[in-house]
Amino acid sequence: MQGCEVGTKPRHWLTLISGMLECLGFAGVVFGYASLVFVLKEDRYFSELCNNDTDSNSTLIETDCSRQDEQFSLIFTIASFLNNFLSLINGFLFDRFGTMVTRLLAILLYTTGTLLVAFSSAASSLLLFPALSCIAVGGILLLMTNMQVGNLFAAHRSTIITLYNGAFDSSSAVFLIIKFLYEQGVSLHSSFLALSLCSVAHLARTFLLMPRTHIPYPLPQCYTYGVNCGQSNSYNVEQLERTREAKMRLALDSYAKRYEDKLKLSSFRSCVLSWFFLWHLLWLSIMQLRHYLFIGTLNSRLSRLARNDPDLVSQYTNAFAMTQLCGVVCAPWNGLILDRHKGRPRAAGETEHDADLRSSYLSLFLTSLQCLLFSVCASIPLLSLQYLTFILQVLNRSFLYGGNAAFLSIAFPSCHFGKLYGLVMALSALISLLQYPCFALVKGALHGDPFYVSSLQIQGIILTCFCMRSHGLSVSGGCFSFSPHLSGVHPSRLHLHLLQEKSPQQGEHPSD
Repeated sequence: MQGCEVGTKPRHWLTLISGMLECLGFAGVVFGYASLVFVLKEDRYFSELCNNDTDSNSTLIETDCSRQDEQFSLIFTIASFLNNFLSLINGFLFDRFGTMVTRLLAILLYTTGTLLVAFSSAASSLLLFPALSCIAVGGILLLMTNMQVGNLFAAHRSTIITLYNGAFDSSSAVFLIIKFLYEQGVSLHSSFLALSLCSVAHLARTFLLMPRTHIPYPLPQCYTYGVNCGQSNSYNVEQLERTREAKMRLALDSYAKRYEDKLKLSSFRSCVLSWFFLWHLLWLSIMQLRHYLFIGTLNSRLSRLARNDPDLVSQYTNAFAMTQLCGVVCAPWNGLILDRHKGRPRAAGETEHDADLRSSYLSLFLTSLQCLLFSVCASIPLLSLQYLTFILQVLNRSFLYGGNAAFLSIAFPSCHFGKLYGLVMALSALISLLQYPCFALVKGALHGDPFYVSSLQIQGIILTCFCMRSHGLSVSGGCFSFSPHLSGVHPSRLHLHLLQEKSPQQGEHPSD
């Protein structure tokens, strides 16, 4: 098999590194929205929504731009909602049609979004609505197709998944770079045109360094992907897969064959309807809402705390964006926590799957604790404290999303990863829609004071600790060792399940 490894390992590393650069430079830029809003305000987007009021006790003219802030918040609300909600469709698309089709759609959406921003102006401010939404959805599709790269490095699978999610978080600093360039005289038009041109690199990576379908887990020997892999070697891999599939199918009795499709369907249903999945969904949704509301209202919050001093607002906006760069550094810490048991002897009777789940308990606990500390700091109306808030926010965000993706890949069958990831993100998006009513409540009935909303959010975060406890009891108590994808499966059908787990549908189809 040494001959199979010639040229394979370098390709794996090129795929890993290029994927990290792609996530770092493009996938999650929409979450640097606070920096972009600063530039958009300077270019007078939605400026017609600002009202000039004269103080009755002086001749000073005060500008009320609350309606402008509300419009900018609505743009982010819609973009972040679609970023998650459409993940359900994207997950089915990814599982059904594979990597290439999904990435081509991602590149199309992303390029459309950047071009819309590039050719927008204050007179066409409404273009920001479809533009930011396209960038958000295209970015999450790029991330989804990249997370499977962890399958190429089995011993570090969770670490790589969290690393990519950390790079996704850190990519929000791209809008900070655009803000810096804007202050140096580079127009918004030029910056987004440059982002659009980078789509050529995305296309090249799609055809050269990514599979047409999926990267399977566990990875078969002599597995190849991309172009220029060597026709003879690719043919041998296909023949190997065909031979193995034929032998395994001959070993199945006719009774198991009749239940093949039914079992495959019930597997996904049992995953979705398990309490384990539902608690995880609630755990993710509440913390995600906290982050979305924080990012979407950051500019107006800083303006209030800085008494509308534009220099202070710019200073703190830059500080927030700079901390986002740390996401790519923080996220692998969670992966190391999840992978810390790899290579160690397991307890008697404990499977690798059980060990992976048990290892996730500490990750879930730390993520909940971080979010609680972040929420408490964010609720204190002290400007200088926001530096600590920014640090806790990026740390928690890195743990939250990287841990979510890694946990789903651990707890459920890899053949359902795209669908389950899309479903959990889509359902959590419904809860994230509460950010806009919360913002309207603060601006309206609460007269700009977010204390009560922040207190309610803290109570929600405490609830996530109970969600985490439910996760922990399930894992540490061993009740999840039933493996939801095997729940309700008669022992006589176990061999059939193993066939499904190893079938070429998770990797390259012979016809590819």
